[in-house]
Amino acid sequence: MTSYRERLSPPLQVFVALLLVVPASVLVFLPINVPVGWGVGIALFVGFGLALWFGSPVLTVAEEGFRAGRAILYPGEIGAAAAFSGEEATAERGVRLDARAWTLFRGWVKPVIKIGLTDPNDPAPYWLVSTRHPERLSLAIDAIRPRTPGR
Repeated sequence: MTSYRERLSPPLQVFVALLLVVPASVLVFLPINVPVGWGVGIALFVGFGLALWFGSPVLTVAEEGFRAGRAILYPGEIGAAAAFSGEEATAERGVRLDARAWTLFRGWVKPVIKIGLTDPNDPAPYWLVSTRHPERLSLAIDAIRPRTPGR
């Protein structure tokens, strides 16, 4: 059972800007064949749009662990999770970022979640992942962490 799922897809503005490939294709094919230009432009728009949508990583939290794209953290490897937004998120992605950290950023998603790791053999000290709902994701991750005495 999945307790959290989020696709880090681009915002509508990116797809609106992508529409510019249609008139650009028409202009390129203008001396050759205008209908072909329209067809190529529409095909490029649909193709790039689908690539952007399906190429966007998905974040999921389930009993098996936390998935960020193709990477997975199993419950026993998950430490404390902290949510950041605004200037704090910018600092976490910038001046406070440890070069050894595992990251999954998307420029159009500003908030981040920082997940500590409990595996002493892991070279990454933590994961830093973009998310639109850092508080909800943090709660979902905390719910699958193994309970230790005193928690």
